[in-house]
Amino acid sequence: MVAPRGIHAHPITFSHLHRTYFTTRHFATSTTPHSTASDPAEVQANQCLEQGTQKLEEGDIEAAKALYKRSVDIKKTASSLFNLGVTYYHLKEYDDAIDAWKESITLQPSSPDTHTNLASAYIISPIARPDLALQHLYIASSLAPEDPEIAFNLAAVLEACGRLEDALTYYKRSKDFGVERAAVHIRNVSAKIFGRKMKEAENTQVPEQ
Repeated sequence: MVAPRGIHAHPITFSHLHRTYFTTRHFATSTTPHSTASDPAEVQANQCLEQGTQKLEEGDIEAAKALYKRSVDIKKTASSLFNLGVTYYHLKEYDDAIDAWKESITLQPSSPDTHTNLASAYIISPIARPDLALQHLYIASSLAPEDPEIAFNLAAVLEACGRLEDALTYYKRSKDFGVERAAVHIRNVSAKIFGRKMKEAENTQVPEQ
């Protein structure tokens, strides 16, 4: 994840938000909750999944995508769909990444990484959907409340949406669990809140007679 760039002179745009804060969670392993060595289809699907991951590690994203697709075609699992979504994401095929991760969630709804990646795709898509990004980041945070990166990403989207008090809460949580760069954002957001309150106070002052 790229380091913060300090105080923002202008409101955060969603494209800037993604470049500055977001990262996808990496690929999943072939282990699934219902793995059985006696299932030939699952064995073959897992082989394709492992081969795809090797190609992804080598930087051959197209080859990885083809292998993950084959794995999905043989036996659809949350892991194969998750990894297929990662390749779509890196190839900037965001609608396909969203579809793959949404389907992965239907098979494994308790995966905070999949919800986090889905939020990232909603932010970077040509038509950003911060409302859906927030929805999935809140779910991810509820599933992994001590994950500092999820808290940081959630805070960043909340800040970009102007929900400064909520953003401050999650930046503080992120810092408490080890993300030191959150301290800069705590100061920045606190200053924004103070400035907003000062402006509101000025606007509500009764003019002197």
